[in-house]
Amino acid sequence: MRSASPHDAEPVRPFGRRRGRAVARDRLPLPAMVLAVVAIGFFALPLVGLLWRAPWSSAWGLLTSPETATAVRLSLTCSLWATSLSVLFGVPLAWLLARVPFPGRGLVRSLCTLSMVLPPVVGGVALFAALGRNGLVGRYLFEWWGIRLPFSTAGVVVAQTFVAMPFLVITVEAALRQLDRRHEDAARTLGATRWYAFRHVTLPMVRPALVAGAVLAWARALGEFGATITFAGNFPGRTQTLPLAVYLALEVDTGQAIVLALVLIAVSFVVLVALRDRWLGGAVGTGRR
Repeated sequence: MRSASPHDAEPVRPFGRRRGRAVARDRLPLPAMVLAVVAIGFFALPLVGLLWRAPWSSAWGLLTSPETATAVRLSLTCSLWATSLSVLFGVPLAWLLARVPFPGRGLVRSLCTLSMVLPPVVGGVALFAALGRNGLVGRYLFEWWGIRLPFSTAGVVVAQTFVAMPFLVITVEAALRQLDRRHEDAARTLGATRWYAFRHVTLPMVRPALVAGAVLAWARALGEFGATITFAGNFPGRTQTLPLAVYLALEVDTGQAIVLALVLIAVSFVVLVALRDRWLGGAVGTGRR
């Protein structure tokens, strides 16, 4: 009787297969599936309600009215400026929080992301206290240079940046923390300065997270309402963005408010869907090695 050989052992089947047949995809238990469907309906029902109530016969006339065109143009302009400022100041801030240890870093991080959980109206009041004509810094801006931010288009940009920048900061900071630093170390070893390595090595590697954070910041700025109306007011042609136009129209013409709301939803939804797989999805894998 011959001894058993390792070759006589049962061949190992590929992981994830059973008896030569692929294992079926994961399925939620029925109660969990029911709850998930209810959650989907919870998010979809308001949109369906808007589509059902929209005055489609007069929608084109409402969309092409001068008031709507001005509000759309102002919203896009201010939100893009707010996104640009968020990138300009938010990326260095994310770098500081992710890479530079210093006393009180956790407190600074909480301070810089406070506006994410702060009620927007409270943020507007805080901006008034700091940048208003009689505010902590605003009085000097007005006395020395004649700059008055409240109730101006620049005030809209400031309010939107205040609430939107944290979305970019936390996204880029998370990517920087998960980034493999060996590439940066190799660049420094070859003689690259820290600034050169940051521009040519680090930023390209975190680009998906940077784009994702910028998109989230832009979407937040585009839909900003509370801080804007508190700090900048609601003046047509100067500070009345699309969310403020929706609020004003809701008091006089529900149909116009619904059409304007659908415009906001459509713009945000199209951008998020178009960038989801390539950029927002890529941000999750930024830290993989």
